[in-house]
Amino acid sequence: MTATASAPSSISAAPYAEDEIKRRIQACPKLASLQSINRTLGVLVRSDHTQNSQIAEVIRRDPSLTARLLRMVNSVYFGLSTRVNSIEEAVFFLGLRQIRELAMATPVIDELEQLQTRSTAALPWKDLWTHSIATAMLGREIFAATPLGVDDDTDYLTGLLHNVGKIVMACAFPDETRALVTMPAADPAAFCQLERDLIGWDHGQIGAHYLARHQLSEEIVFAVQYHNDPAAAPRHQNFAAAVQIADHVIRHSGITGGFEPIDPVAADAWLTLPGWSVLFGNDEAAAEKGRAAIASSLPRLPLMLQGLL
Repeated sequence: MTATASAPSSISAAPYAEDEIKRRIQACPKLASLQSINRTLGVLVRSDHTQNSQIAEVIRRDPSLTARLLRMVNSVYFGLSTRVNSIEEAVFFLGLRQIRELAMATPVIDELEQLQTRSTAALPWKDLWTHSIATAMLGREIFAATPLGVDDDTDYLTGLLHNVGKIVMACAFPDETRALVTMPAADPAAFCQLERDLIGWDHGQIGAHYLARHQLSEEIVFAVQYHNDPAAAPRHQNFAAAVQIADHVIRHSGITGGFEPIDPVAADAWLTLPGWSVLFGNDEAAAEKGRAAIASSLPRLPLMLQGLL
């Protein structure tokens, strides 16, 4: 097991009072994208009567979304004889579900990158977003393997936003964040304890408080707060559990997020997580579907991620 490091002497060993933590989080700017999640395009891709040309017209208004869409389609479909430069063709190749996921991720990433610039901590932001998007994609596949149903994008958004607290933490507590990234830990839960020891809240609680201020749904807020301890969530444990499993699988694949010096995740270690028990319990048929979803999704992720960031 990895030994944990102590905080540098320049930082107080005593955590902050709760009022001070909240004050610092509230000083971070609010982001419009977290409240809208690209509503116009969302309505279009959910309609059975929408034509690709209508979707393309909405995408065309957003240069950042257009660039990500074309990068993504040319990364995933690298075997095409000619490069795709048409938005309509890209929509055809990727399909509505991936377009919807891309539309949700793009404005959130763009605005949170502005929040990142307020932090004085030099951190691997691209690695964090790669990990977050990969967790969102895999978390959705894992959730789909369960008997539970979801008729919106909560299963994707919980994975996408599960580490937003790290960005807020870097903005609100830059000195502590710089110290934390030098402290090794055995696993994500142990690193959360280091955050609580140094700040008073871990990144899950910080992110949940920030998202609650944006009036996101309780399911998303709880999943973010409890994604490293889903069994402790008072409600909506299933979403937190899917994020915990996806987070560990993605770490095992080598997409670590770049922030915490955490020990590598062993193969199948996620089968012993509290989240696995929460989602699958004693349902061996569902658990087998979950294992199959993980096995089939992992090989596709690197190509998908190349086009997003």
